[in-house]
Amino acid sequence: MKILILGAGRMGLGAAYDLAHNSPDVEAITIADIDAERARAVAATVGSTKLTPVPVDVTNAAQVVALMRGHDAAISCVTYFHNLQLARAAIEARTNFCDLGGNNSIVAAELALDAEARAADINIIPDCGLAPGMVSVLAAHGAARFTELEAIHIRVGGLPQEPRPPLNYQIIFSVEGLINEYVERARVIRDGQIIEIESMTEIEALEFPAPFGTMEAFQTSGGTSTLPDTFAGRLRELDYKTIRYPGHCAQFKLLIDLGLCASDAVELDGVRVAPRRLLGEMLVRHLPADEPDVVLIRLEFRGTLDEQQRTRRYDIIDRFDARTGLSAMMRTTAFPASIIAQMMARNETTARGALPQERCIPPAPFVAALAARDIKINESSF
Repeated sequence: MKILILGAGRMGLGAAYDLAHNSPDVEAITIADIDAERARAVAATVGSTKLTPVPVDVTNAAQVVALMRGHDAAISCVTYFHNLQLARAAIEARTNFCDLGGNNSIVAAELALDAEARAADINIIPDCGLAPGMVSVLAAHGAARFTELEAIHIRVGGLPQEPRPPLNYQIIFSVEGLINEYVERARVIRDGQIIEIESMTEIEALEFPAPFGTMEAFQTSGGTSTLPDTFAGRLRELDYKTIRYPGHCAQFKLLIDLGLCASDAVELDGVRVAPRRLLGEMLVRHLPADEPDVVLIRLEFRGTLDEQQRTRRYDIIDRFDARTGLSAMMRTTAFPASIIAQMMARNETTARGALPQERCIPPAPFVAALAARDIKINESSF
């Protein structure tokens, strides 16, 4: 099979590595970026003859359609606001398409292309990164193991292995995406109803093995994505919280309360600037980046099995891989997208069309593919 990757950033590198070194069915990979040198750098880093770097402007629809043709699937690793146009290009090219998501409105617009995608006999699957993404398929995997399901609680955090003040956090993906998660409202299921609640609220303590110990988790937007709609009428509770080192939520919430995440420009000494843009720049300047990281994942399911009340927990702890140089965030975000792209190309999805991954990706082979990449679930019941 032949796979196209759009975007030669961190996640494009992670996807290219997985396709080149972990995926024997993949014969050829195209890595495309508006910066031709960046695409060549990814190809050189991956070090595989399967990989061909090419320049592309993802805002040029005709150019993208021409590039997509001849590929069995395409993965978008560019900024989320390009994904709707790219999904439309994939339909015209009749090429399976997935992306890393990042915005609920754009995801909804992509899913509205279902009839066109079915007519083209392809899949459009948005939100295929970590959360939403991997955890969405894991939610479907765990849910299928209960006779009746009452609750799913999802907790995820990408963190530095060695936290440093002031925020005990490092830049591991788009700072705009981070602020977005913190300021937009979260969609959850409460008492069987889909509602929205404020992010940076409902802090809880979680216990993880050493060296982590007690961590905090709090509501953030985007992580549930399509899950509330998928599980509507089947659950009393579903929510997603972000895991951080203790104290992070209160510190960042202060920045929000002071208006530093506002998008409306303010004038200062004759210059108009959006506080959010300035804060984002300061975070990039002052927070560490690309240091050894860890991703913590916990899903808890509560329901009935064999007429008994059960709780099942999935835990994953994934760390920076010194052998490959890939961060835990790259592994847990880009690898799932690569797996889904290959499943689409092999026609292993349960249906064609524009669909959330929890509705069309078979969970068991997906989990097996994660395990083959040493992303393994530690399962417990109580």
